[in-house]
Order: sequence, then C-alpha cells, then structure tokens
Amino acid sequence: MDNSNTTQQHEQRTQKIQSAPNSAPWFLIAFIIAIIIGVGIVWLFTANKEKPVELVVPISIVDPVVEKVSVAPEPIIEEPAEEPTENVESIPEVAEPILSIPKLDKSDEWLTLKLFEITWRKELLKLLINEDMIRRFVVFTDNFSQGFVAYEHSPFILPKSKFSPKQNSKQIKNNQEIWQWNESSTRRFSLYVDLLRSIDSESLVQWYFEAKPLIDEAYRELGYDDDFTKTLQDAIVRVLDMELPDTSSMSLVRPSVMYQFANPELESLPESNKLLLRLGKDNLLVVKSVLLELHEKLAQQENGVH
Repeated sequence: MDNSNTTQQHEQRTQKIQSAPNSAPWFLIAFIIAIIIGVGIVWLFTANKEKPVELVVPISIVDPVVEKVSVAPEPIIEEPAEEPTENVESIPEVAEPILSIPKLDKSDEWLTLKLFEITWRKELLKLLINEDMIRRFVVFTDNFSQGFVAYEHSPFILPKSKFSPKQNSKQIKNNQEIWQWNESSTRRFSLYVDLLRSIDSESLVQWYFEAKPLIDEAYRELGYDDDFTKTLQDAIVRVLDMELPDTSSMSLVRPSVMYQFANPELESLPESNKLLLRLGKDNLLVVKSVLLELHEKLAQQENGVH
C-alpha cells in the first residue's frame, strides 16, 4: 500500500510539474501584448497633443507675409506724371510763334533763306534779283495777269544771250525780209525753267501764305484793296490757257531793231503771251505742269483743304 500511494503521489507531482511550464508562456505573452497596447494608446494620445504645438509655428509665420500689399501701392506715379504734360503744353507758348516775319523793307535776307530751303538747285538762285524781292514779285505778277510784261520789275535777271532767227533763213516776201523761227534759241530760258521745276510746290505754297502779310502790304502800295491771291491765280491761268501755234507760222520780220511776228494775229497778242511764245514749246509745257500744281494747291489752301 505504501508503494501504491507513493506512486500516485509521484505521478500527480509529475503532472503538476509538466503542466506548469505549458501555462506560463501564455500569461507572459498576454501581459506583453497588454503592455504594447497600453504603450500604443499612450503614444497616440501624447502624439495628438504635441502635433498642434508644432503646427502653430507656420500659422504664426503666415501673418507677416501680408507686408507685400503694404507700402507698394502708395508711391503710384500719378502726381509726377502730370508735370510733363504741363511742360509740354507750355513749350509752344514760348517757341516758334516768337519768330515773326520781318518788315517788308528788311525781308530780302529772310526770303533768300526761305528759297534756299525749298529748292534742290540752289546754284540757280543766282538768276534771281535779290533786291526788293517781294515788291518785284508783286508788281511783275500784277502786270502779267493783265497781259503786260514789266521787265524793269522782273524778279529774274535777263538772259545773257539774245534771240536770233535761223541762220541763212532770210526770205523776201512782198518786198519784206522774213526770217524763220529758231527753236534752239529757246534754250536761253532752260535754266529759269529748271529753277522753277526744282522748287517743291507744297513748300512754296506754305511759304507764300507765310509771307502773305508782306505780299499784301506790297500790293496795297500799288493802290489795291483786293486779295493778291486772286491776281496770282489770274496770272497762272493766263499761262495755262496759252496754246503755242505751229512753228511754221511763227516766222519773223524786222522792221526795226526788234524782231516781230510776221503773222498779225500773233503780233497782236498781249506782251505776256508773246513772252510765253518765246519760251518755246518744251519749256512752256514744263512751266504749265508746275503752275498747274501750284494753282491746285493754292485753291486747296484757300478752301481749307489739306
């Protein structure tokens, strides 16, 4: 009996010893898991509390950025911008209007400078008489518009070469010596025509109206109250209306020192028209084209058309 009891006690002790090691690890694992869960919960709560503290820093930095809008708009350059406009408006009051035209008796030098500005053949200005130029222009134009030629008041010096008929062209008709017209003699007027052609028509018209007070003064000295521009246009129209006959009908006679046209109709023409005949066909065509342009620009200026 003692042996059987002893054997049972030994088996029970052995079962306890064998069951103890199997149960201990489960308790340890459960305990460690509980600790990990607890630590995790504590970390979550503590992390949520610390993060707002870190985020406050960028929020406080954003406010000073508003300085971008601060002083920049105030120095807008509106007040200084008004000063240039005032200066620009004041310039014309002091500038060119002060440069008035001279008196009529002192106008030759001023007029010569003007003519140098409106022609590209400046060397041909030597053909002009530079004394009392405006009065000469007015008197000659007034006479020409009426059919006369006031040679003593001509704005130009006279050609050096004289007219001469064709050589060996003398014939006898009705006991009268007759010469043929010499077209080559018209070349003595070529330089005058070149001068007229070299002048810019628009600049010439502008100069005319700039000098108009002096021109009107010279015109009034002749006893007129009319507008000189009308007289100038009448003189231009006389040139435009002039038609040259065939040179075969322009034969000449010489009853005295001066030659005359053998055709009575030509000889009875006004002096202004006979001067145009002596210019020759080619020269007259150039003069007509230049004066036609001047005539149109004068009319436009008078009517206020630019």
